[in-house]
Amino acid sequence: MDVFALRDRLVSDYEEFTRSFINVRDPRINEVVDRELSEGLLWPESLIQLNPSFAPGASIDDLAAEGVLHEASRAIFRRNKTEGAGGQAGSTTLRLHRHQEDAIRVAATGANYVLTTGTGSGKSLTYIVPIVDRVLREGPGRGIRAIVVYPMNALANSQAGELEKFLKFGFPNNSGPATFRRYTGQEKEEERAEIIASPPDILLTNYVMLELLLTRPFEKGLIEAAKGLRFLVLDELHTYRGRQGADVALLVRRVREATKATQLQVVGTSATLAGGETVDESKVEIASVAGRLFGALVEPANVVGETLIRSTAPEQPDDTAWVASLRARIESTAPLPSEAAAFVADPLASWIEGTLGLTEEPASGRLIRARPRSIGGDQGAAAVLADITGLPVDRCTDAIRETLFAGFRVALPGSAFPVFAFRLHQFFSRGDTVFASLEAEMDRYVTTQGQQFVPGDRERQLLPLSFCRECGQDYYTVGRHKDLSGTYTYEPRELSDVTAVEDRDRGFLYIGTESPWPDHVDGESGRVPDDWLEEMADGRMAVKSDRKKDLPSIVHVGLDGRESPAGLRVAWVPAPFKFCLVCGVEYSGRQTRDLGKLSTLGSGGRSSATSLLSLTAVRSLRHDETLEPRARKLLAFTDNRQDASLQAGHLNDTVEVGLLRSALYRAAMGAGAAGLGHDELAGKVADALALDVADYAIDPAVKFAARAQTDAALRDVLGYRLYRDLERGWRVTAPNLEQAGCSRSTTSRSTS
Repeated sequence: MDVFALRDRLVSDYEEFTRSFINVRDPRINEVVDRELSEGLLWPESLIQLNPSFAPGASIDDLAAEGVLHEASRAIFRRNKTEGAGGQAGSTTLRLHRHQEDAIRVAATGANYVLTTGTGSGKSLTYIVPIVDRVLREGPGRGIRAIVVYPMNALANSQAGELEKFLKFGFPNNSGPATFRRYTGQEKEEERAEIIASPPDILLTNYVMLELLLTRPFEKGLIEAAKGLRFLVLDELHTYRGRQGADVALLVRRVREATKATQLQVVGTSATLAGGETVDESKVEIASVAGRLFGALVEPANVVGETLIRSTAPEQPDDTAWVASLRARIESTAPLPSEAAAFVADPLASWIEGTLGLTEEPASGRLIRARPRSIGGDQGAAAVLADITGLPVDRCTDAIRETLFAGFRVALPGSAFPVFAFRLHQFFSRGDTVFASLEAEMDRYVTTQGQQFVPGDRERQLLPLSFCRECGQDYYTVGRHKDLSGTYTYEPRELSDVTAVEDRDRGFLYIGTESPWPDHVDGESGRVPDDWLEEMADGRMAVKSDRKKDLPSIVHVGLDGRESPAGLRVAWVPAPFKFCLVCGVEYSGRQTRDLGKLSTLGSGGRSSATSLLSLTAVRSLRHDETLEPRARKLLAFTDNRQDASLQAGHLNDTVEVGLLRSALYRAAMGAGAAGLGHDELAGKVADALALDVADYAIDPAVKFAARAQTDAALRDVLGYRLYRDLERGWRVTAPNLEQAGCSRSTTSRSTS
């Protein structure tokens, strides 16, 4: 598939989604926002990262012959095994990467160790192989020999699948020489009881469940079975930091004590661990951090990193002949090399690997991963290549992309891995808002970068702006407090802030040069909502007494946010936002949250943005004929279970709303100019949905009167959902037809 085209579709949909919430009345602010968005404020250039080639190491057979591993390891760790007793046929010995071999050799010494290598480097084998080797040497069925702790259940589930291939496939009855079980809290009660009654050799869990195992009496049998524990593995070590890191560090110590593990090896793996300037300095720092986490010594020599090698010939940027060949290669319209030998000698392939894949550590000359880099942009790879060759940036961009795709289709000599396995990282930001100084509209400083003061001028405070969702009028979002002298000071606050703070009022500041708020408001001014007025005895209209406290008041504020007689004349609007001072749209007292009334650059919402991007990706995958059907899937990760539950529900709601609205659209189009009446709306929408009975009936085989009742219930539910969906204002990120400009009715000035 063309991942760059997918990226462009994602950006296009996200840009359209984001801009749909931005309504800015001030032309200067609108120009700034439009320019910043067009330049990728919320979707910067994507970053490209090549998966490097790892230096080869020994095979499992080699290590078994040497005595580092048990002889039975030969039959366990093989490639291409299948289920059943005959699953060894056609399989081959597993050849390791250099770092995997190094880690296995360290494990054989009994020392604690840490593996810190990149994604896709086979980190799990660096502890699975030593664990299985220990079980083979001591004999299976002697209790839990190893506990592997994952930060997420998804990782435990994935590892269980990999272990199945090694420890079950190729053995009679899928019963290998070592047993493993997953115990993460997602198992049924019967399965838990079975695991407690018959503990495995290897237990896969998460740190929360491991904590519970130490405290819950009915699971005491698992801790008893782990007496003399030999391995404790902490996968994805970088996730354990801060308070959580302290919790895990104490957990390691409690496990060691509870299991009386006098010969415990603690192992950590991580793709990303901060360190020093050089590889050796990093090892010292990582060993120190791991030692504190493990509660045991970790030698810097036992911090195992990756050993990288080039797949292509080294580039020669100082050789004019080589640069000329590079230029000729980019200008050429000939097909790219499809044979491995020709491709790895290609000058552009060499340059790409040396720019996007590998770089040399200055102190040692050792090959390390290059930082991810964009192709486009002023500092992107295409601009650098254009500077070297003197060719147009657009042509260099196309050449880089074409070569990356070609490298993915060419396998390394003697390997199934491609020359260029690359990843594209695209970051999407929800954004913040616009910030402006407290000055007249034509003079104020405007920026989308959050900061306290105007750059270079600490006398001019910057305050965040919010915009009326109806007309786009801007309001400074502020809080104010009174100092000892009785003077108010105005400070920035979040629009979502609904918590009252002692000695601090929440509100907004309004300039409105074209339509300033008057010093005194009466019932004849037309500046307040009609239902705020009452008729007096003399026939005049006046503001109701209980509404006067909600009226804006005139204040004068200086550039530093303090009230001053010489300051800018503005109107103080107390929160919650009651009505717009320009367009007059009014909000009822039930709507206490201002997020539904005013917008910022980040008003789209994280969950809505994630759902949009997910659905765009899925649609693109489904229409890509170059992918196998099983590959047309999307895997999404979140930080925690709560976020996962929230996002799953939001995705389901988004899909349901989309289906409902599309069915309404289809039904309305089918009705033609006559339209749909209230009495037939739900039925026509149900017909347009064309749901299978099993989609909405408990008993899909229901017939006769019961079927009629079931269908009637569906129509009733659809009718409720249709009118609820069309209700104005209850969903900011899913506006109704009227708000989206698709209704023939006239927009009301009042919302409920």
